[in-house]
Amino acid sequence: MGIQPISAVGREEQDEESQYDLLAQSLKKQEESRTSLTEMIQDAREKADAQREKFKLAKVTPRYGDAPLEAYARLSRAKTQSQVSSAAGYARRRIAQLEAAQRSDPDHADQIRAAVGQLKKAVSRAGKKKMEINREQLARARQKRMARENRRREEQRIKQELRRSQSMRAIRESGYFRETEIANRQADQLTATKMELRAQAEQLGSAAIKSADAAAQEYAAAVETAAAVTAPVSMPQVDVQA
Repeated sequence: MGIQPISAVGREEQDEESQYDLLAQSLKKQEESRTSLTEMIQDAREKADAQREKFKLAKVTPRYGDAPLEAYARLSRAKTQSQVSSAAGYARRRIAQLEAAQRSDPDHADQIRAAVGQLKKAVSRAGKKKMEINREQLARARQKRMARENRRREEQRIKQELRRSQSMRAIRESGYFRETEIANRQADQLTATKMELRAQAEQLGSAAIKSADAAAQEYAAAVETAAAVTAPVSMPQVDVQA
């Protein structure tokens, strides 16, 4: 019966150990490469998120609520029917512009709707003011006639009615500004709340995607490692002397 030489057994053990060393080095390199790729992907995502936030901050929020404030300012300054008609024309033009903007800027739809609603009220209130100005003109004409006829008491009564009417209109028009400011503030708060909820939803979605990616990468790494470990190692042939 032949006996295996000691030198051949030692060489076999060395070759086997070398094979396992090479396998360990290969697995280590694969892990380092996988980790490096994961870090690169994560870094790219973080940079993209930072850039997106930068653009959001740089974007100027449109002031849609200024349109009805300007319309009411023009209406308040109007002293004649032609000036009132000019203020109403401005409000109508801004309504058309904002309705077009609503289709291109859905993020601020609530603010645009609030502004359009106030502008439509401005148009209606302009019509009311034109009728008031017409009544005041007729009242002034009667007042002058009373003055010519020396009907002082009637003249003073008409004069007091004119002052009361103008004072009530001034109070009412100042209320238009407060009403518009409240509507704008409510629309701004509603828009801010919706944007915050949307941002939170996007963050949750991004976190879920990252978790899924990480799980997939871990699974792929485990499969590769298991395949490498279970792969057969080629053993060197040893001559056996008879």
